[in-house]
Amino acid sequence: MKKTVLFLAFNFLVSGFLLAQDLCSKYYPMKDGSTMQYTSYNKKGKVDGMHKYAISDVKNTDGETSATFQIEFNNGKGKKEFETKYEITCTGTGIKIDYMSLMPAQMTEQYENMDVEMDFSGTDIELPNNLSVGQELNDANVTVNMSISGIAMNISVNIVDRKVEALEQITTEAGTFDCYQLSETIKSKNMGANLEITSKTWLAEGVGMIKNETYKKNGNMQSRSELTAYSK
Repeated sequence: MKKTVLFLAFNFLVSGFLLAQDLCSKYYPMKDGSTMQYTSYNKKGKVDGMHKYAISDVKNTDGETSATFQIEFNNGKGKKEFETKYEITCTGTGIKIDYMSLMPAQMTEQYENMDVEMDFSGTDIELPNNLSVGQELNDANVTVNMSISGIAMNISVNIVDRKVEALEQITTEAGTFDCYQLSETIKSKNMGANLEITSKTWLAEGVGMIKNETYKKNGNMQSRSELTAYSK
């Protein structure tokens, strides 16, 4: 399954907090050793794979808390397809996710053994603690300018129309949770190929992401992921 690291980074998070960390972020884990598991399903409802998260390198510096999220994706047959990681910073009013988490891992991995120069730029994903229905959230983006044997190319991912749509109760194998439902549109360009999808994410305070759904531009569901296990 070819999913961007964006969906892994923003949509598949769950947590258990220490008291001081609760004051930092309501929705993201900042506790060393926490692990999470999400099961993904395709448009027909069949298991398509599993995402495993582990939190490490939690640090507190100058009033900010940072952590590393290590991600492993196994396909529907249980075979590991790729690993990646990204950074999260918590300032006390919410969190910022490193904009590099927006870059599809497969897009950059294919150039690892080539003579390629890459220049990255972008805007981090932000999620405030004080979510409320009707709230609009800041856009985020990442752009990669590349030079391959003297030929200029670029890749970009933009997240737009980020909104808090509703407060809903969601049930998965992990339990029943009161969630804020967020929506957003993800637009990517990869050397002339354009892709646009919409995403719905359900977040529970003190837990994190409970469920995520992605849809094609025509409104048809593309995939679904749900929290199935976690440890604090």
